[in-house]
Amino acid sequence: MNTAFFISLGRPLLAALAGALATLSFAPYGYWPLSFISLIAFFFLLLNQSVKRSALIGFSWGLGLFGTGISWVHVSIDTFGGMPKIASLFLMGSLISYLALYPTLFGALFNRFNRGRPFHQLMLSGPVLWLLLDWIRGWAFTGFPWLWLGYSQINSPFADIAPIFGVEGITLAMVLISAGIVAAISDRNWRPLLVPATVLGLTLAVHGIEWVKPNPEKTVDVALVQGNVPQELKWLPSERWPTLMKYIDLTRENWDADLIIWPEAAIPALEAHLPSFLQNLDEVARENNSTVITGVLDQKENGEFFNNILTLGLNNAKQYDYNTATRYSKHHLLPFGEFVPFGDLLRPIAPFFNLPMSSFSRGDYVQPNLNANGYQIAPALCYEVAFSEQVRQNVDINTDFLLTLSNDAWFGTSIGPFQHMEIAQMRSLEVGKPLLRATNTGVTAVVDYKGQITAQIPQFETQVLRTKVTSTDGLTPYTSLGSWPLYGYILWSLALSMVLIRRQNGGFREIQPEQP
Repeated sequence: MNTAFFISLGRPLLAALAGALATLSFAPYGYWPLSFISLIAFFFLLLNQSVKRSALIGFSWGLGLFGTGISWVHVSIDTFGGMPKIASLFLMGSLISYLALYPTLFGALFNRFNRGRPFHQLMLSGPVLWLLLDWIRGWAFTGFPWLWLGYSQINSPFADIAPIFGVEGITLAMVLISAGIVAAISDRNWRPLLVPATVLGLTLAVHGIEWVKPNPEKTVDVALVQGNVPQELKWLPSERWPTLMKYIDLTRENWDADLIIWPEAAIPALEAHLPSFLQNLDEVARENNSTVITGVLDQKENGEFFNNILTLGLNNAKQYDYNTATRYSKHHLLPFGEFVPFGDLLRPIAPFFNLPMSSFSRGDYVQPNLNANGYQIAPALCYEVAFSEQVRQNVDINTDFLLTLSNDAWFGTSIGPFQHMEIAQMRSLEVGKPLLRATNTGVTAVVDYKGQITAQIPQFETQVLRTKVTSTDGLTPYTSLGSWPLYGYILWSLALSMVLIRRQNGGFREIQPEQP
């Protein structure tokens, strides 16, 4: 009995370890082959299991991945949430368990359909299920597309797939390769290896293709300001002017830059409360033929709050006026940080759910590029850079750069800010545009159109990153087509699966007429 008990625990325990192993493939570790090992182990553990057992294995794999991969969220809840330790741990556990439901569903459905047909499970229905569940996770409850496996390949040969199929295409390639290896071993048949070989061949075939071309005539001199303002002091009224003067002092030495970029909510006050400060900043920027881009919060007359990006100085507009200023308003809001799901229920429970201005309104899904000193910039504020389709739809033929402002001081010295940076790198690679990233405490960096960091400054230092960045001309296939090729793959895979199943079942039986 004891032996049976330990055997019953063996597969879920191994699945949890495999899920945790995948975390090491993401930033800041970057051991990208480990994600393949994790997938291969996961698929082996699922084979020939009941629906209930495979659901448990899937849940365990999800607990391993998300329990180690997003544990950094607890830093913000515990440090700034004002909740008892046991309550903060419960909330963190609830988030991890919710995310683990997606691999749970994968495991259950994996053995619900095509059981006993390993090739169909692994090569047809399995990859389709994975793709669909990733999409659902990126959409449900406003979406949480963190730790999509494709992000782990930003520095691997499979990164070449991103400009064609996006991060979802990389994930699909990983699942197909891993599944093909498992199918070949489990069936003792070399034919399933043709699928990984095909994927690898296509990856090698597109290596080195330049989908876009650098345009030296569109080279910008940029200064990215990292204020390094402690989160616990940021919104204290007594710290408002010291914070503003800190940014002004850091900017003063860089007025000769074309663009000067401050982080998300760098101005620790509502925009309408500082008209004179913003007018003066706009005037000085114009006098120096420069543009200042900054994050700032805003409240409309109807009481709605917005998390905005504001441009000051040379932006083809008149001098700063609150009513006519050029802004970008954040669309994808951070759950619990910028809006509280089920707020009427949760707000009375703990101060965490009543953080300052935690009920923001959304900007439009697609907004015009910011015009900053003659450059067209497609912005994404903090968390929303994780939404590939939104970023893609805000890029057009005239876009010169991607821009993301963030404040990851909420997450301290954890791995969260590095994962966030890795996601931003993938956006550059997908659309073939350099990315400018200014943050409060790091990672402040510049990414080229190939998704590689070309310049950055250390975390938790008050510093300015000064560099020149060259834009690109043209559009990648992903920018033009988005996920439509993957939709086509799903339809093709489902159709092929039906045809093969009917063939294995002997095709259509002829209906004989009844005898009198």
